[in-house]
Amino acid sequence: MPNSIKHPRCAMTILALVLLPVGAVAATTTANQSDGAQLCEIKATPGAGMVRLDALIHADKRVGGAYTFYVEKLGDGGSSTINQSGDFDAIKGHTAILGSVSLDSKGAKYKATLDVVIQDRSFGCTKQIGGD
Repeated sequence: MPNSIKHPRCAMTILALVLLPVGAVAATTTANQSDGAQLCEIKATPGAGMVRLDALIHADKRVGGAYTFYVEKLGDGGSSTINQSGDFDAIKGHTAILGSVSLDSKGAKYKATLDVVIQDRSFGCTKQIGGD
């Protein structure tokens, strides 16, 4: 046994803790894909000094659940947060708009997070925008 590993159980525990998040992400992705590949998206559409953020879900089968759409703004004029949440029903083959926010795009940074729960399974997506 090499001198650098004096406690093999400790080394195995550390390795397991490092690899656990990787396995959890893979398991979540696989579970979502096998349940109809419900995918979330935060779409940013700029226009006239504003940016519109849409919280979307794409489904290849009819699904219902709940969502939380959280937007945090940081800029020269201060900070603000916007929270939207509710239930939804997405139709097979269509994109459902769960929430929308229109914001000033000049000199501000935005972080938007969409969390979705469908049949006791959670997934989400995040988008960062701005700073120019």
